[in-house]
Amino acid sequence: MNTTGQFEIPLVPSATIAKQERQKSLMLRAWILSGLFFMALPGTLLGFSNLMAISTNHGLGSLPAAWMEGHGHAQMFGWIGSFILGIGFYSQPARGRSAIRVSMSCFVLWTLGVAMRWSGNIYGWHWRILLPVSAGLELAGVLLFLSAASHHKLPEQADKKKQGMELWMVSVLIGTAGLALAVIFNFVECLRLGIQGGLRSFPHALDQKYLVLLGWGFVVPVVWGFSARWLPAFLAIAKPAVGLFRAALCLDIAGVAFGVAGFARPATILFALSAAIICLALRLTEQPHGHAKTQGIHPSFPTFIRLAYAWPIVAGSMSVWAAFADVHGGIWGASRHALTVGFAATMVFTIGPRILPHFAGIYGIFSKRLMFLSLFLLQTGCIVRVTSEPLAYEGLLPFAWKVLPVSGMLELSGVLLFATNLALTFLLGRSAFAAKGLREPIVAS
Repeated sequence: MNTTGQFEIPLVPSATIAKQERQKSLMLRAWILSGLFFMALPGTLLGFSNLMAISTNHGLGSLPAAWMEGHGHAQMFGWIGSFILGIGFYSQPARGRSAIRVSMSCFVLWTLGVAMRWSGNIYGWHWRILLPVSAGLELAGVLLFLSAASHHKLPEQADKKKQGMELWMVSVLIGTAGLALAVIFNFVECLRLGIQGGLRSFPHALDQKYLVLLGWGFVVPVVWGFSARWLPAFLAIAKPAVGLFRAALCLDIAGVAFGVAGFARPATILFALSAAIICLALRLTEQPHGHAKTQGIHPSFPTFIRLAYAWPIVAGSMSVWAAFADVHGGIWGASRHALTVGFAATMVFTIGPRILPHFAGIYGIFSKRLMFLSLFLLQTGCIVRVTSEPLAYEGLLPFAWKVLPVSGMLELSGVLLFATNLALTFLLGRSAFAAKGLREPIVAS
């Protein structure tokens, strides 16, 4: 810091800085395109295939549990995990070639690990080796990421050391810790499965605890944190209410602790309370003080953000219902779907077109109409799925078994449209948008 109280800019040639930024941008594109692949094919397409089999047999029938785990792993690790790791590496300041090598090494380890896990779950080829190796690669990738992140310090935080870390960063770090615990959990259990043999899937009770850790311990705090960072600027709303945000985080953490310990009922009540409080903390129900920033994206952006945050309330409420009344797993399944698709996927579908093109040096999403259509199909499919799954599984309305495949087709169509739109955005780059008359870049902060 110089005598004027301002940070001095390192004497690095501008050409070198530009090269480093371009390399970071290319690595981000690799992370995002990899995530899109896992989302569309090993994730959603396999999920749709599983749903068709379940609907035909009016239950899981002979569907292997390993196929369900392969679908979930591709979605949570291959898609959401790749997006978060990619953004995490991009947000770190460039530190020369070593930073790019670390990001590339993590990308190779993570992507290879997710692919091996999916192959082992689905095809069973040498799964007793593939599952532990894949889990080890994913663990190594996360450790590399944490090592790189430990050296990362935001310049704007330099004058705030005495005030402590900002709350949005605390939330993201809690979610990152949740990811690290989930990866360690996965490694230990995959190693156990590989040694013992038998089924190539986690026992049901253990899998339930693992899903709690992934959903409410990893995805939820990370999305809350980034929401607290970005939504005030994007939606023209006030900054989060600190006390309420802390209360929501504490309730969520306590719920995860209860859930992993096997106490489902208190855990679900805490999740439902935290989901309601976070909406108040983020001030999503308050009147905006200006116009939302929708340049380069569809103007429905604010509406879908608020719809996304309604889904955790639905998920938490249904989980309470499931903890007290579920018999055949339909209510639990609907609750998880409300959280992973209704909340997490909708947030990615909404925020992704807003920030990812900017991070990659692109001026806007390829098609605003495709953005809206993908969100509309995803929301419609999720509503159909969450309402019909308990009715079908619990035997309340047999006709609901015929409705379930419709929800899968709607969601699959939305996912494919989103993947196509974002892939075209990254592959075509700047030239596609200059022809449309866009001149000002999207600002993501």
